[in-house]
Amino acid sequence: MKQHTLIFGLILLLGIGCEQKMSDTGNLEVVPEPQYTLSADQTHSYWSSTVEPLIRVESGAVVEVNTEEASDQQLTPESTVEDIKNLSFDPIHPLTGPVYVEGAEPGDVLKVKLHKIELGSWGWTGIIPGFGFLADEFDEPYLKTFEFNEGDNTAAFNDSINIPIDPFPGVMGVAPDTEEELSTVPPRANGGNMDDPNMTEGTTIYFPVQVEGALFSIGDAHAAQGHGEVCGTAIEAPTRIVYEVEVIKGGRKIQEPQYETDDYYAVTGFGKTIDEAAKKATRYMIDYLEEEHGMDRNDAYALCSLAGDLKIAEVVDVPHMLVTMHMSKEVLGVK
Repeated sequence: MKQHTLIFGLILLLGIGCEQKMSDTGNLEVVPEPQYTLSADQTHSYWSSTVEPLIRVESGAVVEVNTEEASDQQLTPESTVEDIKNLSFDPIHPLTGPVYVEGAEPGDVLKVKLHKIELGSWGWTGIIPGFGFLADEFDEPYLKTFEFNEGDNTAAFNDSINIPIDPFPGVMGVAPDTEEELSTVPPRANGGNMDDPNMTEGTTIYFPVQVEGALFSIGDAHAAQGHGEVCGTAIEAPTRIVYEVEVIKGGRKIQEPQYETDDYYAVTGFGKTIDEAAKKATRYMIDYLEEEHGMDRNDAYALCSLAGDLKIAEVVDVPHMLVTMHMSKEVLGVK
């Protein structure tokens, strides 16, 4: 223990190959030094197995990416509501990547740890006519912009309302097994536009690999978002993200992304109704409890009712919905 403490102290003193951040529990955590960097202009805006990878990395690599806000610079801090009226969906969701991960094959799982998420200097939210959960009720364009300074932990909505900042990537995933160019707007089995505000810094996400190399991409970062993202946008913002990729072979098969934090394990389910998405999430959690914790399937179903938390991640991409279920690690006796 003394030796580990001494080594850690030397790392902090010398600043060798790492950043530091404070965890939610108040512990100082080390962010690994990136081995690769991608810029915010190295992007694509659709899902396909035909998108050429920008870099090839080994399993265990740490990658630093810069991401552009969702409009891909159609909006700026000086934009007005007139710019919302002219917004094109063609470049929406510029995704930084793809990254080819050596050894990843269909049937494997790609583990992605979000080590660091840093906001840029501004963000925006808007109401886009024809888009959003209540699109038939709100048909007037709307735009609000925000400025961020280093160290900000809230965004000023108005003089009396401040929104907590907890940035996360709204879209991330592996390439689907198709040469078709698929829209980034809905959530999919490969990940996609999950818009889950729980996938923040420190979270580990698991993706079912569908093509050789996985071809991982990430973007559409949000400074803040409520569960649902009902008006169609979060606080859309550029970011710097440091993540780590690892190929898992021979493990449990998953059909859609799953994720975990220090406090809970979570599954995701997408569908064209809340019912469909919620049922899938419930089944996936039962599968997890049965396969990873050796539970009888009836016991697992009952535990989901007693301790599983269904959450609506997003409903904005009508008719596509994403529902998650969280299960406390303390309840499972693994924390």
